[in-house]
Amino acid sequence: MAKKKSLSLEDALSAGHVLKATVANIRFWQKEKFLPPWAEEAINELVDMQAWEELNDRFYKSLEFGTGGMRGRTIGRVSAPKEVETESAQGTPAYPAVGTNCLNDFNIIRATMGLYRYTKAYLEKEGRSYVMPRLVIAHDVRHFSRHFCELSASTWVQLGGEAFIFEGPRSTPQLSFTVRYLQATAGVVITASHNPPHDNGFKVYFEDGAQIVSPHAEGIIECVGAVQLNELPAFYEKNIDQVTLLGANVEAAYQDTLRSLLLEPECLREQAPKVVFTPIHGTGRVAAIPLMQSVGVDVVQVPEQSIMDPRFPTVESPNPENAEALTMALAKANETNADLVLATDPDADRMGVAVRGRNGKMHLLNGNQIGSLLAEYRIGQLKARGILPQEGTKSAALIKTFVTTSLQSAIAEYHGLKLINTLTGFKWIGEKLKIYEEQLLQKIFEQEGIAIDYDRCTFRKRAELLQRYSTFYVFGGEESYGTLAGDCVRDKDANAAVILFCELAAVLKSESKTFADYLDELYLRYGYHGESLFTLLYEGASGSEKIKKILKSYRDSPPQSIAGCSVTKFQDFGRDEIYDADGKRIPIQDFFFLELEGGYTYAVRGSGTEPKIKFYLFGKEAVSEKKDLAPTQNRVTKMLAALQKALKDDAQKRAEA
Repeated sequence: MAKKKSLSLEDALSAGHVLKATVANIRFWQKEKFLPPWAEEAINELVDMQAWEELNDRFYKSLEFGTGGMRGRTIGRVSAPKEVETESAQGTPAYPAVGTNCLNDFNIIRATMGLYRYTKAYLEKEGRSYVMPRLVIAHDVRHFSRHFCELSASTWVQLGGEAFIFEGPRSTPQLSFTVRYLQATAGVVITASHNPPHDNGFKVYFEDGAQIVSPHAEGIIECVGAVQLNELPAFYEKNIDQVTLLGANVEAAYQDTLRSLLLEPECLREQAPKVVFTPIHGTGRVAAIPLMQSVGVDVVQVPEQSIMDPRFPTVESPNPENAEALTMALAKANETNADLVLATDPDADRMGVAVRGRNGKMHLLNGNQIGSLLAEYRIGQLKARGILPQEGTKSAALIKTFVTTSLQSAIAEYHGLKLINTLTGFKWIGEKLKIYEEQLLQKIFEQEGIAIDYDRCTFRKRAELLQRYSTFYVFGGEESYGTLAGDCVRDKDANAAVILFCELAAVLKSESKTFADYLDELYLRYGYHGESLFTLLYEGASGSEKIKKILKSYRDSPPQSIAGCSVTKFQDFGRDEIYDADGKRIPIQDFFFLELEGGYTYAVRGSGTEPKIKFYLFGKEAVSEKKDLAPTQNRVTKMLAALQKALKDDAQKRAEA
């Protein structure tokens, strides 16, 4: 039987196997003649393999450098033989996936060059042309993370800048802190957070230690887009001789700062909980374990998950939001009779929790509960110490995202604090912290004629000055298991969260209370608040179109009713002018918030980092007596389940329309 003839790219296009954009992007890359031999060979191998779907996924578009950076696959669903001709002991291929839509050497170099050119122009515009652009880079444990870190650092110093890297994997919040500590111009974390093992990312921070927002985001995007492909080969060969390796002093400064957030350190030492901790193969082991041990916490590790491994071999997903990821830690807790289970994701910015209940069994808490417990505790402690006035003040704020529980809105209102809602993403909370800092510095200079060193002020002094001249950030968080209790770090920080949660556990223990008791107190004071979240995953080129369809249909034809409940209010954040409690306009985004009769609400948004569309559901009901808590919870839970089913069915119809 004659062997079937292989199709060329153009034949595959004619036959409808590949997209026009795929062929155009491949041919453009080849025409530019910037690819090293291994990359050319890999593309040809994929064509010879007739791997059309794989080529579409890799080349149907260019990986976008968005407002926070970029994230994408480093390993294809199908690999070219050249890409996997050798593998590390932990499964890292010889080369990252070739493709315009993949995270590889070409996109890393391009991003670094664009970031450097923007920061250099920014310093000149600010009258600081004498300052050498300074970049701090951290990386997690993922495939190619160390390689991308060194490649970016090498590119930066060759361009004329100063680059700093850690000796090994470090967490995202530590990068945020270090940017401020070293007074760097920018920072980068090579991470894809809790994404699947095949992904990685390039996440950008500016000199305030927060993720980039406007106008820097747009400026950097423009500079990255202006980098020509023929400029890349000069940076293929890494040279880190001039890159500075960060030492123990930087590590110590970060940990000292986190310990300074504790409000009851003596109680923590006296009533220290026994904690099972898992970093889920990630960077949490570097900072979180020594932090807990330094404040007296008895830490039991999960040995199999304490090994840094880019494959995350013991879990389906390295996400502490998923109960499955905590299975081994829960078993260890039962084996050792531990009080708590704490888990961090690979880049240690999110924390999952399980607590021992009244019945002696371990119970998982969700992100809304974790944030609400910490917020209530912190506010009460700050009032007890006179850092916040007992009656509250609108010069202090609790900040949360729109899709975080309304329980935190009730907490802020009860305590007399300003509540700020932001779009999803901690960068918006980071932006607020920068605004509050700048307002303080400006007003104290105008009114008192003095300049202060903000970073040298103690926590108490900052609180005092911010309440007098600006807004004091009390606490912030998002439903996706991220919290932040102070502003020395400008991103969510699971390393800080683990010791703060241990402190709360110790205080409750000293009062002979369980976490269930404390949650019940919140519900009886603020009403029962229930939440539900579901995600629809649409991968690849076809999936991207489905997500666009759903979002467009919500804008053009919003639902009139869901699960028998009429829609009473529809907010389109892409069209409506919406302002926060500071009077600042919320940026435009494909995000929708709907209110239903009966006090239920839900939100719809496309993920900015993954091929997903997310639905957030909220319900609340007043409750005044403990005996009514369980029936109230059951009613809210059933209604949320009915809403979820109806919304899923509706979304699938919109995707296929």
